[in-house]
Amino acid sequence: MSLKETAVRLFLKGVEAVKPENLIPEKVYLKKDILFVEQSSYHLPEKIYLFGSGKASVEMAKALLKILGERVADGLVVCNYTEKIDRIQVVEGNHPVPDEKSLKAGSLMIKKLSSLSENDFFIYLLSGGSSALMEKPLKPITLEDLKKTTQLLLENSVPIEEINVVRKHISAVKGGRLGRSTKAKGVVLVISDVIGDDLFTIGSAPLYYDKSTFADAYRILEKYSLLDKVPASVKQVIQKGLKGQIEETPKTENPHIKHHIIGNNLTALKKIKEESPFPAYIMTSQLHGEAREIAKAVVSIGKEVLKSGNPFDPPAVLLFGGETTVTVRGTGRGGRNQEFCLSALQELKDTPDVTVLSAGTDGIDGNTTSAGAVVDIETYRKAVRLNLDVNRFLENNDSHSFFGKTGGLINTGYTGTNVMDIVIMIVGGSHDSTA
Repeated sequence: MSLKETAVRLFLKGVEAVKPENLIPEKVYLKKDILFVEQSSYHLPEKIYLFGSGKASVEMAKALLKILGERVADGLVVCNYTEKIDRIQVVEGNHPVPDEKSLKAGSLMIKKLSSLSENDFFIYLLSGGSSALMEKPLKPITLEDLKKTTQLLLENSVPIEEINVVRKHISAVKGGRLGRSTKAKGVVLVISDVIGDDLFTIGSAPLYYDKSTFADAYRILEKYSLLDKVPASVKQVIQKGLKGQIEETPKTENPHIKHHIIGNNLTALKKIKEESPFPAYIMTSQLHGEAREIAKAVVSIGKEVLKSGNPFDPPAVLLFGGETTVTVRGTGRGGRNQEFCLSALQELKDTPDVTVLSAGTDGIDGNTTSAGAVVDIETYRKAVRLNLDVNRFLENNDSHSFFGKTGGLINTGYTGTNVMDIVIMIVGGSHDSTA
């Protein structure tokens, strides 16, 4: 097995560890009428309701149904694909930019949750992607206004935490507003897709609460020079909020709704460490910043390990998790993981014995169907033979086309989970290693 193949195998092991069918049975179990979630317990009525939104919501619902069975009376989950589930309605939203389906999903979720009484109990399954998949903009913001705003935020490398601050303040479902639409008691099971597992950020916190304000949203748009680029309706809503003419997002946790994080990026990294054929080290699960710049820093660590044995003797597997961003300058195709690998390749060039993989645990990278890519000296040599200019592809944000020519794309399809991205760097070791 080559080191590229070893890296891919380790990545897939990490993804398996955070799939709902593996996470939920470890974290949740039912004993008579008591639902146990890690160290907490909840007395269940005869019938409960199951809701959810995000890229992992369908698989989470299927896993939980195996535990709860006939107790589930009804439910609704919003995902980026549809699938038939017994007693659960599955509706499709769009990602990463909301569309008409996302708006219908948001309205339907509000309707379903608000119809529950104070004696009802629900479980909500929250995962990454929820922010775009389910939406209901505050009036007079239209779908087109929402799309343009989301696209502007994404294209200007605004960190997800700040993107969500803006989205919360133009939405009727985000920042705890969805949680205020119901009188029922509930539990939220969360698969985290954000750095630091911040409940204020995951899925834009539909059932949690919000520390940010309209003033924060205004400052973020100002910071990235977007105030005069966002639609007039968005600016109008935020300005009304500043004047107190629109109610702020909830500032305290709903006492009837409890949140539990059942899986995150570190869960995946720990599994990879266990499965590694070489000594493995978790460097961080909080990687962030411009993809091409972070790639340079990661490669510099690999080169140091290779040259001096600091901070670890080779062979070594260095593991990183998190989520980088890309400032879009060109017209090409790709995503942050493929751009990360292309920038890493530019730094590595003909350096032997270093293999770098970067891929998204949801199986999707940017505007492509690939999860990411994996590179080594052979990738560089092939690029030279094909007369491909790495820098030209980088400047056009066209990493997908580059790897389409050289090989190295990782294609998993939808994984049914989402805990951000994983970077695996193997330093040293034999290219015919078995694992």
